[in-house]
Amino acid sequence: MEIIDKNLLDSVSAAAKSSERLRMNHNFHETLEAPCQRMLNALEPGTFVPIHRHKHTAETYILLRGKLKIFFYNEEKVIVEEEVLDQSHGCFGVHIPAGIWHSMEVLESGTIIFETKDGPYTPITEQDILK
Repeated sequence: MEIIDKNLLDSVSAAAKSSERLRMNHNFHETLEAPCQRMLNALEPGTFVPIHRHKHTAETYILLRGKLKIFFYNEEKVIVEEEVLDQSHGCFGVHIPAGIWHSMEVLESGTIIFETKDGPYTPITEQDILK
């Protein structure tokens, strides 16, 4: 059993702040082959998340703290929708269907999402990054 509490969130946030990528995962799945990938994803302003898609799996983000803007794109790299995840405004998360181009901008230090998607883990390939 693992409790998701302020101490865990603070620890993962601290690791993100000291990471070169300005983000850090804390995995709950035991292996990368697990059929469900479940993790905390701590994100700091300035982290770079390219416009990408997951062709074979949907993913869901639930905001635990902070503020995050999610962008959705068409094939021409045009933003077709955006949403700010911000608990103070009643927007707690997003479900992104498989194949949807998306990226994010972290708007507040200490932002953490609970993220889940189907496994096993599949790295994003060049064809899944919109340039």
